[in-house]
Amino acid sequence: MSTELTPDQHDAVTQAGNAPVRVIDPQTQESYVLLRADVYEQVRSVLDEGFDVRDAYPLMDAAASAAGWDDPAEDIYNDLDPRRSS
Repeated sequence: MSTELTPDQHDAVTQAGNAPVRVIDPQTQESYVLLRADVYEQVRSVLDEGFDVRDAYPLMDAAASAAGWDDPAEDIYNDLDPRRSS
């Protein structure tokens, strides 16, 4: 199904650039997100493949390491965690 954007939706999409736009149905208060078709297709392809967040763990570890999270000098913050028992 395809429908045309209202003038307000067009303005919102234009102002948002590449970001999604949240719209609300005034009758049901249901919230929707408008995405460009190419962005939707990318998201859909990930979901259709059965994305498992655990597949991203090595990438997250690499990003944290590159940001300095494995620097031994940062271990001091472990001692400051109020959730840890002494």
